[in-house]
Amino acid sequence: MTTLKPLQIGPLSIDDPVLLAPMSGVTDMPFRRLVKEFGAGLVISEMIASREMLHDSRRSRELLTRSADEQPIAVQLAGCDGEIMAEAAKINEQEGVAVIDINMGCPAKKVVNGQAGSALMRDEVHAGRILQAVAAAVDIPVTLKMRTGWDDNNRNAPRLAKIAEDCGIRMVTVHGRTRCQLYNGRADWDFIAEVKAAVRIPVVGNGDITREEDALALLDRSGADGVMIGRGAYGRPWFLAQVAHYLRFGRKIPAPPIEVQCAVMLCHYQALLSHYGGAVGLRVARKHIAWYCKDLPGAAEFRARVVRMDDASRVMREIKQFYMPQAELVAA
Repeated sequence: MTTLKPLQIGPLSIDDPVLLAPMSGVTDMPFRRLVKEFGAGLVISEMIASREMLHDSRRSRELLTRSADEQPIAVQLAGCDGEIMAEAAKINEQEGVAVIDINMGCPAKKVVNGQAGSALMRDEVHAGRILQAVAAAVDIPVTLKMRTGWDDNNRNAPRLAKIAEDCGIRMVTVHGRTRCQLYNGRADWDFIAEVKAAVRIPVVGNGDITREEDALALLDRSGADGVMIGRGAYGRPWFLAQVAHYLRFGRKIPAPPIEVQCAVMLCHYQALLSHYGGAVGLRVARKHIAWYCKDLPGAAEFRARVVRMDDASRVMREIKQFYMPQAELVAA
């Protein structure tokens, strides 16, 4: 068991320092709301392109959609122009966002080729200008998410974290891989300790937290002030609450009963249909359905049936029919 302290992000205090990572195509409003309801300390939006936000694109408006149940919420901005990112930050501040997070960690080729995301780690001077511009533009806390560096020969996260602190950034999150690793290999939790040693602001560790024990090991090895969970929450919106409980009390709490998991999936499914509209919502829901059921008997056959369906009510019936025997099996 570790002694959990609140995570202080400027004036904002997060009692349980277990954060939901921003993930494109995953952390939309329906998913964030579910995770927050189960007990996450802070949820962060999908990455939003700052330039699109200034142009008020349909996509940016969709990504900005949020509910009162999520508060406080952080919005992650991506871009490579400090002035544009500063203006986008101001828009979010006016909309009531609690935290602005700057993306310097996305490894996607499309983002990197636009000189945004983790590409910014290759130019510390330019990265510093962006950090300073955004931090100076708003009164709410600005945070930074990055990787350990571009590649194994350029792991400059400690230097960039110090630059960020000097620019007024209030918290740094480090994913324990380089950009060139993408999501291969193992996250280097020990290296996060070097970032922690370089700054006085809070440091949050991220990468490969799929069990409660992983979160504790990351904190012990890195000295980080909190953990951020991404892929470990796929199909498990309750997982962050399980991690927070384990870190606080040293014992595990079980996942919800199978019938509750079914109800959560159905609620999530309906929220996606409402958020995106029927056709798009149905397509977005397929990956979530696959994540929810992946460890259950007969999941592969169930997924194969559902991904071919284009009728929302039929999918709901299939979900209920799939989960009913699972609940009976557990009860027996």
